[in-house]
Amino acid sequence: MTLQSILLPLLVQIGLTCFLILWMAKERTVLFKRREIKWQDIALRQTPWPGRVQQIGNCFENQFEIPVLFYVLVVLAITAKKADLLFVVMEWLFVATRLAHAYVFTTSNYVPLRGQFFIVGTIILFLMWVIFAIQIFAGPSLGAL
Repeated sequence: MTLQSILLPLLVQIGLTCFLILWMAKERTVLFKRREIKWQDIALRQTPWPGRVQQIGNCFENQFEIPVLFYVLVVLAITAKKADLLFVVMEWLFVATRLAHAYVFTTSNYVPLRGQFFIVGTIILFLMWVIFAIQIFAGPSLGAL
């Protein structure tokens, strides 16, 4: 697999995270400009944000939970030269579940559906880690690093 094909799903996931932080910043800036929220209201991480703004913020924060394990795995798979076609297909499936999860999170926020996307994505990522571990430990030894 080419480096580009391996990194593209990761870059799409990073793009989702960047989109969400920009959207969150825009929504929060509007509230500050209207003086509906003051910096003192958030100085100690209080959550005075209206529901919609909190929803976007929570979705953004969620990108630093399970996806962090995805980022680490992609870097390790590239380094260990274990990113094959199956890996890239599973990357895309994981990222698709993250996009769907974020869409539901920031629109209807219907938790049963959002939860299904989260669970499927987490299972895919877990399987990716299992396959990677098997390839590392069942494959030829890397020798002294």
